Amino acid sequence: MQVFSYLFLDGKADQAIEFYRQAIGAKVEALMRFKESPEPPPQREGQPDNSEKVMHASLKIGDTTLFLSDGECAGKAKFEGFGLALTTRDEIEAKKMFSALSEGGQVRMPLAKTFFSPSFGMVADRFGVLWMVMAESKGAS
Repeated sequence: MQVFSYLFLDGKADQAIEFYRQAIGAKVEALMRFKESPEPPPQREGQPDNSEKVMHASLKIGDTTLFLSDGECAGKAKFEGFGLALTTRDEIEAKKMFSALSEGGQVRMPLAKTFFSPSFGMVADRFGVLWMVMAESKGAS
């Protein structure tokens, strides 16, 4: 069994994909637009045409898969009550990733040494997704 994180970005999936590619080296493994679905959702009267929006995307970040979608693009995406933890090889990589994710976002806790990591910090990126960035401890196995 596996559990995957799935972000619904309310019309900003293409922007998020490009941002995560540049900021943290995400690789696009799959991308399907609503217009490519074998069973496209019904077009509702008065709703914008979402055919070009991302129905499903799969990103590889390190050894982890992250799913994302524009969803139904009906309201503001809210990312509350969870965060994504990003563990790096060392403090230099943690600083680089944290800095990139901070661009256009909001630092919640600056990178600093903690009892569990030589470098740990929290940032909400420009899409509102909370990232906890931490360098591996030298003694970690």
